[in-house]
Amino acid sequence: MTPKAEAQGSRFDLLKWLVVVALVIVGVVGNQYYSASPILYRVLALLVIAAVAAFVGLQTAKGKSFFVLVKEARTEIRKVVWPTRQETTQTTLIVVAVVLVMALLLWGLDSLLGWLVSLIVG
Repeated sequence: MTPKAEAQGSRFDLLKWLVVVALVIVGVVGNQYYSASPILYRVLALLVIAAVAAFVGLQTAKGKSFFVLVKEARTEIRKVVWPTRQETTQTTLIVVAVVLVMALLLWGLDSLLGWLVSLIVG
């Protein structure tokens, strides 16, 4: 790609991002302006504006790379080996037991140090 073509794409990308920002501003201001309208209509309008803004944003170079990132993340999530219910339960019980033991140790240490300080201070 030539530098002139890259600059042309960058200029259009900037214009597209300005459109996205304008749509977000219109959504926020419109939601405030029509605050007396039923919430259902405002939510539907905001969803439509968000969809249009997302569509315009995905047409930019950064938007396309973000979409590729999301697709790759979904592929990686499918590769994860999730723990079984039994493994999750056992790990949770171990964590709870360690927390309880540490709480008792810290409580005992705090009580001992408090008792020693009260002996020294009088």
